[in-house]
Amino acid sequence: MSVSKFSRHKMEDNGLISKKRCTSVIWQYYGFKPNANGEPADPTEAICRLCKKKVRVKDAQTTNLRSHINIHHPAVAASFEPRSAAASQSGKNSSLTQIASAFACGKKYDKSSLKWRQCTLAVTRFLVKEMMPLSLVDQAEFRSMLQTFDRQYEVPSRNYFSRTAIPELYNTVKTEVMTSISSADYVALTTDMWSSSNTMTPYMSITAHYIDKNWVLQSNCFGTIYVPESHTADYLADSLLDSVKEWGVDEKKISCITTDNGANVVAAVRQLKWPWLNCFGHNLNVAINNSLQKEKASTDRAFGVCRAINGAFSKSWHRRRELVRAQEELDIPNHSLITDCPTRWGSKLKMTQRILEQTPAIRRVFADDKSRRPLPNLTWQDISVLESVNKGLKPVADLTDVLSGETYVTVSSVTPVLQHTRRVLTENDDDTQLGKKIKTGILEELDAKYNNHATQKLLRISTLLDPRYRGGINLNELEQTKTEVLDAITECHRHSSPVNHENMEEHANTSAQEVPLKKKKNTLSDLLGKTKKTPTSEAGRAAAELTAYLLEDVIDGEEDPLEWWKNNERRFPLMSLVTRKFLCVPATSSPSERVFSAAGQIVTPFRNALTPEKVNMLVFLSRNLR
Repeated sequence: MSVSKFSRHKMEDNGLISKKRCTSVIWQYYGFKPNANGEPADPTEAICRLCKKKVRVKDAQTTNLRSHINIHHPAVAASFEPRSAAASQSGKNSSLTQIASAFACGKKYDKSSLKWRQCTLAVTRFLVKEMMPLSLVDQAEFRSMLQTFDRQYEVPSRNYFSRTAIPELYNTVKTEVMTSISSADYVALTTDMWSSSNTMTPYMSITAHYIDKNWVLQSNCFGTIYVPESHTADYLADSLLDSVKEWGVDEKKISCITTDNGANVVAAVRQLKWPWLNCFGHNLNVAINNSLQKEKASTDRAFGVCRAINGAFSKSWHRRRELVRAQEELDIPNHSLITDCPTRWGSKLKMTQRILEQTPAIRRVFADDKSRRPLPNLTWQDISVLESVNKGLKPVADLTDVLSGETYVTVSSVTPVLQHTRRVLTENDDDTQLGKKIKTGILEELDAKYNNHATQKLLRISTLLDPRYRGGINLNELEQTKTEVLDAITECHRHSSPVNHENMEEHANTSAQEVPLKKKKNTLSDLLGKTKKTPTSEAGRAAAELTAYLLEDVIDGEEDPLEWWKNNERRFPLMSLVTRKFLCVPATSSPSERVFSAAGQIVTPFRNALTPEKVNMLVFLSRNLR
């Protein structure tokens, strides 16, 4: 209300004092009687300046004051200006803001609500998949971040995740894995031993591999088993047996177990009488290391100089800076030097190759070095030794990686890879004497690792059942392998479930059950009967399938053999079952080693108080949670 409009109404002061810090125009028609200090004598009793009547008021509320004006002074009430559109919109926006704020600051989700469970599950999955410490959920910044995303979600403490959320998720995923494995016809295993470098706690890892009904190779981690007793063959055998029983795997379904050559593990497997395959990666590592060890007198100085050169650069940032400059000036790749690991032959090859690549840059840096300390000297004899080692090891550099996968078939490639290794390691005329000895030593060691009759039989059958290699079987072994495949079909058929038995019978007789779409005119063969009959016995059908299979074209090496079997399962129902048994076997124990790689990221110096049970849960979820 403007001042001019106020002036039209007769208002008397009579010594009344106005209310302080008020915004409503209503207060201009009211006042209070002052006390001796000039303050309102009674702040709950306002006096109308128009009629001198007293009106009860509470704090800054103007409801009673406005009602008095409307009833006793209608002319004054009529002169009030209506609120402007802007003020109205402002009030509306303010109301919306208040409502939104009220929702944003509303009460927290109930812990039994679906939304709270979804949020908590998301946090749990993040912790286990990313292998984060559980103490993260108690950190202020992590909680602040979650509050920024959703103010109504209150993350529980780490005790809840440790005692409730993670065990519940573990049980859920374990049930899913057990259900999936129970439907598998055959299961292959890998196992390995590991001790935490932080706590020295011993564990055994077990992984399972099988081909599902859709011809997809599946891989699951059974867990990281705490093995506190002495690792004797008896104890390890009991641990392995207890694990497969816990997961509901029938021993008759175990097609093979792949391990390294540890004497106690091998003895345990033999005690269980499970089919066994030694790890190709471990065999290759032992073969190369033993071959180099035999030539230690010739290679020791060269490898020692390489390690000394690496040490000279690792301890001086100045030399590393000068190495980069020398690489640029000489147009050499900007690569860092590599130091070998005693247990990994591949690192020795990488160190050798890197030193040979960087020799010009290394010599330039050492020539300009002002240090008084003597620097390692790489002579021409050392260079010759390193070149011989490189030529001997380079042909087999990628073999381990090719056979270490979990998502594709590997066991059937072992024999072709061994044949390839023999070809590439064949002595060349330009090989030095040292290079020839290294190659010969590798071949001798590898042949010794695969001279076991059961191992050779497993590899022969697997290779024949792979449509990429069936034409590459040695002719001298073909008849023997065909007999072994037929025997395997008979054994699988005998051990298969009644349901599978009926399915194979149905597939084998599919053509006989087909009804012609159109009635044909009788022919001579109809009257006299067919002279050729489809084999009805299991052995006859198996032989017919194998003969037809061997007449098929070999598929390209880059194609998936399991995809071929998926498309041809109905044509070869008996062979399909034995294929599921053999092609699921891993050629290496790398899956178990990957389990321990995950365990090493979980059992850290900051998490060395984790119990073995909790380690098993966290490793299991990190490997199996999808």
